[in-house]
Amino acid sequence: MNTLSVNVASARSVTTVAHARESTQGFLEGLQHPLAAEGADTVVLVVSELVTNALRHGGGSCTLELTAHQDSIEVTVHDDSPKAPRMRTPDLNGGTGGFGRPMVNRLAHTTSVTRRATGGKTVSALLAR
Repeated sequence: MNTLSVNVASARSVTTVAHARESTQGFLEGLQHPLAAEGADTVVLVVSELVTNALRHGGGSCTLELTAHQDSIEVTVHDDSPKAPRMRTPDLNGGTGGFGRPMVNRLAHTTSVTRRATGGKTVSALLAR
């Protein structure tokens, strides 16, 4: 099993999300049994959404963990906010979002949100390999 933990810098810039995507691509390319291109793109998209949400709504910093299991890839994002993410109606006109969480829920086999004993929360998504 391959495991990689990536610390995402404490910044809200697009560069931080870009770094998370690049780190994810590097992780996936380094797997002994790589994913097909479409599967890899799906993992990168989920990472992008979860990290973006953590940076926007979770206090401005987060930690990304990627774990390769035999049949799945686990994406885990930790942030410092105790507030659980909420589903909301996507904003089709105002550009305020609401699309990411439903998309992640559709792409992943399972998703979960858990509070951390040390504060904050963890959002996880399990995706097929």
